[in-house]
Amino acid sequence: MNANENLIAKFYTAFANADAKTMSECYHPKVHFIDPAFGLLKEEQVSKMWEMLILRSKGNIKIEFSDIKADEFTGSARWVATYNFSKTNRKVINRISAEFIFQDGLIIKHTDNFDVWKWSKQAFGITGYLLGWTGFFQGKIQKQALLSLKKFQESK
Repeated sequence: MNANENLIAKFYTAFANADAKTMSECYHPKVHFIDPAFGLLKEEQVSKMWEMLILRSKGNIKIEFSDIKADEFTGSARWVATYNFSKTNRKVINRISAEFIFQDGLIIKHTDNFDVWKWSKQAFGITGYLLGWTGFFQGKIQKQALLSLKKFQESK
């Protein structure tokens, strides 16, 4: 594996080991993160999001990763998070496709993509099944995720 593939593997190994500090060390100080749940996060927000998710899982999150590919500038990986969603305690198996851009040997941009409707059906049951595909419901999920992150950052 090349250096950037090793960096991606280090990131997900740290995640699997609930090590938010090592995850954060893989990121450039000017990192941008984008996913369907949080939207765009920048810099310190990104590391705090992972720290919050790890702490909320209380050790009950399983992370598996595969298909790591990278060159000097870009990379990708697939990963699966299995956990109980904190608001409903429903089991979620989220299959995610990640893309990376590197700068100075670190991740400067991290984009996670997943099917929000599939996720919401698992996390919210019938409500997610009926509404999870709508922009309104997805906007509500993002608003709640950002509010949770803001409260978490204020508590630190």
